Amino acid sequence: MHLDSIDLRLIAILQNNVSIAVEELANQVGLTKTPCWRRLQKLEKSGVIRKRVALLNAQMLDLNVSVFVQVKTSHHSRDWLEQFSTTVAAFPEVVDFYRMSGEYDYLLRVIVRDIAAYDAFYKRFIEATNLTDVTSSFAMEEIKCSTELPLPDV
Repeated sequence: MHLDSIDLRLIAILQNNVSIAVEELANQVGLTKTPCWRRLQKLEKSGVIRKRVALLNAQMLDLNVSVFVQVKTSHHSRDWLEQFSTTVAAFPEVVDFYRMSGEYDYLLRVIVRDIAAYDAFYKRFIEATNLTDVTSSFAMEEIKCSTELPLPDV
């Protein structure tokens, strides 16, 4: 899908504040309300805008531990991958999940209350999957965390 400068400005504003009123959004990009709304619908239907969400403060919800879990496996079939992906996606603690190049095959970001909660997750995780190696690294400090994508200057 080709995005023009107005589309890019729309999504730049939305990824910073999705609760902005359509009328205010339209004013900021130089459109009237109806054409702005139509563009938003087009961006959603095309999949450029995947979802509108609220970003929560993990610490205020007592979710204080962020763990990066690297996984190796000796299984590389499509069926195994589909089963593994379904299994991992079912764990609510897994907030990010990637298939990787390099030494490890998969990278997960897991968010839990504390070390004991991670240990409980880990035991359920290794029971539910067939893996060669699992390595966990605990984040000491979150320095930058953003959901905003780097967009071209408009």
